[in-house]
Amino acid sequence: MTRGGFLTGAAAVGAAAVVGTGLTGPAAAAPRPDAERDTAHRGLAYRGVMYECADDDTPDTAWNRTRMRADLRAIDRDLHANSVVAYGTGVERLAATAAEAAGRGLHVWLQPRLGDVPEREILDHLAETGREAERLRRQGARVYLSVGCEFVLFVPGIVPGADTLERIDNMLNGNWDPEKAQRKLDRFIPLAARTARQVFHGPLTYGSAHGDVVDWDLFDVVGVNYYGYHADPRGYARDLAPYRKWRKPVAITECGTCTFEGAPEAGGMGWNVIDYDKPKPEVLPGRVRSERTQARYLTQVLNVFEELDLHAAMVYEFVSPGNPHRRERRYDLDIASYSLTKAIWKTEDEPTARWHWEPKESFHAVARHFARAGRAGNR
Repeated sequence: MTRGGFLTGAAAVGAAAVVGTGLTGPAAAAPRPDAERDTAHRGLAYRGVMYECADDDTPDTAWNRTRMRADLRAIDRDLHANSVVAYGTGVERLAATAAEAAGRGLHVWLQPRLGDVPEREILDHLAETGREAERLRRQGARVYLSVGCEFVLFVPGIVPGADTLERIDNMLNGNWDPEKAQRKLDRFIPLAARTARQVFHGPLTYGSAHGDVVDWDLFDVVGVNYYGYHADPRGYARDLAPYRKWRKPVAITECGTCTFEGAPEAGGMGWNVIDYDKPKPEVLPGRVRSERTQARYLTQVLNVFEELDLHAAMVYEFVSPGNPHRRERRYDLDIASYSLTKAIWKTEDEPTARWHWEPKESFHAVARHFARAGRAGNR
């Protein structure tokens, strides 16, 4: 796996593990999105998966229109999802993926993730994405727009660090000022919300890290990237209770775990088990591959989210082509992957255009859950 791929994975789940400032703020009533239900127990309205739309360090693992169409077909027909998050960089890629998903009848979330560039560029990228989301919405698609993901990591200047990886290291090592960072977030998050509202007139949300302090009055849907673990399922309800006080639909905008024994306990830092200082990246000793662990965790949390009548739950993620599965454990980078599928490269050290994915146990477990819940009348 390349450093670029590592940074992408780190950014996706890092802040949920290192930020824990707690939620504060008054409850607020707001108009409900299209799928908010009556007071009877109905379970989740939207069940889906994250799908990345980004460049990669090699053209063979980057976003590809043909692969995207095949992947969305599998997400629809085999995973039995009724929703998908198109996230990443490149407005054209995001728009093409969203249009394909909408054409299949899927509910769509668009989430731009341009990071490590000046704020103005991040906001311009958000505005362009919002215009595409509005175009789809006016054509009749069911579309939500997320203004971004965990700005504490992606937006320069909130936490010290030249890039996402350095910011995560600084947060883990205590080399940051949480109060100062919160003041900067309190300025930038409303700016992002206003930028999005100017061009998009559907439901708006934000992918916050669990524990982030966010003024949810700015949004229609409360969004949290949740990687918590509890041996007692009641712990999940306690974690999520503060979000429900806002009296708005609550969406799990990311959830998941990696593919080794003990990964759920590692939460949002499960990816951090690879030694990249080796000539060839190696999984750290003592990590035992376990697809069953990943499948069991996802089954548990999805059941909890259904029981809590949350609005949506989006599994992170569909495929991680830069984390190939290999027979030799120390080189099996899929161990550190959150994806429901394992990437199989045709060569040992470099991907080619002929790489493919195969479903993990977690894919089948999530598919069973989605299909069963869909038959109950929530699709």
